[in-house]
Amino acid sequence: MSRQVCLPILLLFIIVSGLIVSVAQAEPAIPIPKIGFDITEAKNPKEVALTLQILFLLTILSLVPSILIMFTSFVRVVIVLSFVKRALATQEMPPQQVIVGLALFLTFFIMAPTISTIYSTAVQPYLDGKITAGEGLDKVQSPVREFMFKQTRERDIDLFLNLNKLPRPKNRDDVPTYVLAPSFMISELTTAFQMGILLFIPFIVIDMVVASVLMSMGMIMLPPVMISMPFKILLFVMVDGWHLITRSLVLSFH
Repeated sequence: MSRQVCLPILLLFIIVSGLIVSVAQAEPAIPIPKIGFDITEAKNPKEVALTLQILFLLTILSLVPSILIMFTSFVRVVIVLSFVKRALATQEMPPQQVIVGLALFLTFFIMAPTISTIYSTAVQPYLDGKITAGEGLDKVQSPVREFMFKQTRERDIDLFLNLNKLPRPKNRDDVPTYVLAPSFMISELTTAFQMGILLFIPFIVIDMVVASVLMSMGMIMLPPVMISMPFKILLFVMVDGWHLITRSLVLSFH
């Protein structure tokens, strides 16, 4: 680059730098708040307990997505809705964000009785000071485990009990939560795929019929998906597909 070009660029850089420094040194018209985090020595046991509670709360908040996936109906709902999207072959319609959002709201609807029980038996008594944190945690686990047991197959529980070489439990209380959680996940995946297969059957029939008609007409180069997709959407709309799928998903947890 020539000196004639470099010199104006250098002068412009010096002018801009001077303006930035002058603005930074000037007193701002609007005061900017300063946020600071101080780490000081605790003076009494109550401050230590409060700090531990804050750390515990932050840890729980970081685990909320995993808890939502592992201990609720979200897995089954989102997989079945994804199967519907694949069966219709509509590419990105509806968008994945819509599928996940619908799955979240259906999860809240399905888990509403369990959440209500947790709030009335654990959260509210703890906030009122009637029970301790340990007792509250035990009361939180009880309705969640009850929901998970209803949706978990016994063979899946036996699988993880045998893998961990644990004795056969006498009742549900003897089944550890770390055994129940993966058993619940496997059962949910199995149920979701079973429902997905049933969803695919009518759309596969449409694909086969369209492909046979196109071959009989000699239209071999025409992709059958382009012709069958409108018929799939038409069938799905005529039978009120979203209503039927939502109803089947909710009833599958009862």
